[in-house]
Amino acid sequence: MVTASQRFLSLDVFRGLTVAAMILVNNPGSWEYVYPPLEHAKWHGCTPTDLVFPFFLFAVGNAMSFAMKKYAEAGNAAVIRKILTRTLMIFGIGLLLNWFPFVKWDDGHLVMKPLSSLRILGVFPRIALCYGAAAFIVHYLKDRGAFVAACVILLAYWFVLIAFGTGDPYSLEGYAGLPLDKLILGENHMYRGEGVPFDPEGILSTFPAICNVIFGYLAGKFIQEKGKTYEMLARLMIMGCLLIFAALCWDMVFPINKKIWTSSYVLYTVGIALLLISILMYIVEFRGQTRWTTFFTVFGKNPLFIYVLSGVVVKLYLLIRPVPGQNMYSWLYQSVFQPIGGNMVGSFLFALFHVCAFAAIGYWMDKKKIYVRV
Repeated sequence: MVTASQRFLSLDVFRGLTVAAMILVNNPGSWEYVYPPLEHAKWHGCTPTDLVFPFFLFAVGNAMSFAMKKYAEAGNAAVIRKILTRTLMIFGIGLLLNWFPFVKWDDGHLVMKPLSSLRILGVFPRIALCYGAAAFIVHYLKDRGAFVAACVILLAYWFVLIAFGTGDPYSLEGYAGLPLDKLILGENHMYRGEGVPFDPEGILSTFPAICNVIFGYLAGKFIQEKGKTYEMLARLMIMGCLLIFAALCWDMVFPINKKIWTSSYVLYTVGIALLLISILMYIVEFRGQTRWTTFFTVFGKNPLFIYVLSGVVVKLYLLIRPVPGQNMYSWLYQSVFQPIGGNMVGSFLFALFHVCAFAAIGYWMDKKKIYVRV
């Protein structure tokens, strides 16, 4: 991703805020003790945590609106090559992260993690697929065509769920994407967080997620074209409110749901993203209040690298056993943070500590002018 220029520092802040939030919600000291806003909705509905991933995809689209201008100067063949290369690299990183650290504990011994149970999809693979699809759509269909394509995808997804779902098409059991994932991916390569093979980053639900990137791209283009004006700010806020209203109306017949990434969920999260960016732009760009932004911009300047690093560290925690039968993750929580704040506060402090630790790493990288591009 390409970092937005300092003229739009607020976009860096938005991206960094999203990465920091991803680390916060992914790393509680104990999953038994998590404040409700930091948990995903059980099924229908949307918590603050459910906003984080679509915000990241929206930020990918923002960044893409700056990068595509450079791509256009390189010629069609070069554009295709760049998009495919970046897509495959991000997808490959996701697969490696899913497999990492390549070994696991089994009956007191370290054994290789079998490829036969490797999860194929997930957060990074979805980022890759959504970026690649959105980039090609924008490249070939241009701005208006991309907007129309996004609308068609959202409506077509609704139709597919109704036409091919069984029973309640918006339930786990009736969801049309579940048999598709089992057929193409295989149950052994799917997520089992619901207690059964079900991938919240599955094949079918990736299609509406592409629209989060497209809308992020269109918002980025609009901001660049209108510049730092109150007209731009007002139109962003109005569009955000309209999308939230439309999503809440659609929710009555097509529930807002992250796990199957419903079309109403796309509109809802894009609307909130537009409002949040509007607020950030007013504070940062219009009022010039930038002192507080450094903490978030250091995440925004190396977003994928810092997120990958956070995943690597946590997986290493689970591998290391400072005492027999207890991994580093639980030992650190129970020995350091739980005594300080108890169960709930200690669990939150554990997550907040890691956000600050990765912010420090990002700050050091920024000072050294180290920016890892994918």
